[in-house]
Amino acid sequence: MDYFFLDKVPWTQSQGLYHAAAYLQHEALFILRPSDPYVCIGFHQDAGQEIDLDFTTANHIPVFRREVGGGAVYLDSGQLFYQLILHKDRQEVPRNKSDFYSKFLAPVVDTYRQFGVDAQYKPVNDIIAKGRKVSGTGAAEINDMVILVGNFILDFNYEMMSKCLRVPDEKFRDKVYKTLQENLSTFLRETGSMPEPRQLGDALARRYETILGSMDWKKDANPEQAALSNRLMTERDVPDWLLANDRRRPDTRQVKIREGVFVIQNMFKAPGGLIRVTAIKDDGLLHDVHLSGDFFFFPAEKLPLLEQALEGTPADMDAIRHVVEAFYISQSVESPGLQPADFARVLTPVLTPA
Repeated sequence: MDYFFLDKVPWTQSQGLYHAAAYLQHEALFILRPSDPYVCIGFHQDAGQEIDLDFTTANHIPVFRREVGGGAVYLDSGQLFYQLILHKDRQEVPRNKSDFYSKFLAPVVDTYRQFGVDAQYKPVNDIIAKGRKVSGTGAAEINDMVILVGNFILDFNYEMMSKCLRVPDEKFRDKVYKTLQENLSTFLRETGSMPEPRQLGDALARRYETILGSMDWKKDANPEQAALSNRLMTERDVPDWLLANDRRRPDTRQVKIREGVFVIQNMFKAPGGLIRVTAIKDDGLLHDVHLSGDFFFFPAEKLPLLEQALEGTPADMDAIRHVVEAFYISQSVESPGLQPADFARVLTPVLTPA
């Protein structure tokens, strides 16, 4: 497999290349950072719920929905990204996603420690130092390839991140800003300096070589990867892709349409992430269920099928849990930190008329 140290690239390539490698079934490790800032949301997130799109548009900050789950993030050249793409049937790749995270984040933790940050792995997919997150990570499956993405946070623009998020008012935004500062740290904060990106990337590559075998070290993406990256980004850097999960309802938890018919909305924070739901309850049955949030769901393309499976389900916690459990078994679904009961919880509290 190939190791590409690319350093600064256009923001589109920082997303397009690892997606392209997966679709081409090219095993690779990319180390890179975007030359320009942008915002990236998780595959299952609703851009209109998560991002202040008026602000990002006015400030010419692109917003992109990746094929990896998780939450909204602000990305810029102060973050060095690692993107590992492997055949999911490769012997070294654990089947279970929790085991996958544990195995392939260990080299990241050791690299942080090499450069002076007392990092630790915190299941399911966090890397922390002194109680603060120092690397955001995620995984996905595309075309029989498994992808691990994450970042070495050299420095971070807390203010810009807080401005890009959709919040109810400015007082809440101030709280987000302070919470980010309290819970997210950087190389600069932890050590007083920032390592050279090349040194970080090469150190991580050497550690992955002890697991995966020797890599071919390269400085440029190959033409096939670059061409597909450009095509994918042309297709996906558009509103239809970004807003694919946008089914915003009124802000109230329930809106009565007529006797026995309600439009409902709720959210629930599970250990594996935030679940948002909108649905219609008609005479005690669920219809038009839509699930979004910053969770991870494997395979990602099965989530719409879960929504379909819930169509017509009685609005009862036990019935919902039974449907989701059966779906997980029949479709071989994994959702680290998320249980079938969590989907029942997010649907159940909004079922009693306000």
